[in-house]
Amino acid sequence: MTQQQSQAHATDAAHSTAGPSASRAASPSYGPRRPSGGLTGALVFAGVLMLVDGVLAILQGISALAADDVYARVGDYVFKGSLTTWGWVLLALGVVAVSVGHGVLRGAWWARLTGIFLASLGMVAHFLFLPYAPVWSVIMVAVDFFVIMALALAPDPT
Repeated sequence: MTQQQSQAHATDAAHSTAGPSASRAASPSYGPRRPSGGLTGALVFAGVLMLVDGVLAILQGISALAADDVYARVGDYVFKGSLTTWGWVLLALGVVAVSVGHGVLRGAWWARLTGIFLASLGMVAHFLFLPYAPVWSVIMVAVDFFVIMALALAPDPT
């Protein structure tokens, strides 16, 4: 490109009606980009995890309600409660988690805050359910942690 051509190109860019930013908009950007709308990966991840967590809590609650001998009896535990009570608690948390997970996947603004609150309750509930199903409770506490993290750190989709 000769000096005259580059000078003409610079003059055209400076005097165009779109301004100098128009030439920058046409060039590719390699920096981090903010989503232009819709759901981000973190919100989809959190929504799907909440749906799965809810369905599993429903199944766990049904199994605790159906037969008290599904889970081992616990001797002395600080937080005693009947297995039937835990079944109802898990069933209710599961139904609400499924509806909130559906709301997160639809992009509802209320679902993110409700999801964080519900995952926090789920962490506490699974901690208290630890003596009945120790490995499963630790896994579910970790799942709830990832749901909270994904919902809290996801950018605003607006």
